[in-house]
Amino acid sequence: MEGGERRNWKRHPLLRRLPFLLLVALGLWLWKGTDTSVNERELAWRLEGPGWSEIRALDFQVKNADGELVKRETRSFQAGGPLGLVTLVVELPSGTYEVWVFARGESGPSRPPLVERLTLQDEDTRAERELRFR
Repeated sequence: MEGGERRNWKRHPLLRRLPFLLLVALGLWLWKGTDTSVNERELAWRLEGPGWSEIRALDFQVKNADGELVKRETRSFQAGGPLGLVTLVVELPSGTYEVWVFARGESGPSRPPLVERLTLQDEDTRAERELRFR
């Protein structure tokens, strides 16, 4: 090879654009990586009926359409039981879910679990339901 034909690899046009191309690729990767379509949602239950005064703990289990547990939270209450409204804040994608609510009194499980079916759309940020306990 003659000296005139040999190109200097440091002056190649692609190499000069490489930092910019790497930044664009990194930005696209981060942008797509953060688009998980999982929204923070507030699930709320209005507690209706006289039986709630005996309850000392509520165990919430959120299961997806395949029956897999995606969220579990237990709320404990002092004497008098839960009053009014109980809320959970969870990150859930759109879809159909079952929420199992286990109520426990002072002596253990009080009743069979209450099962609520929820269907969440992209725009749903709050779902409020009524739980009746007799």
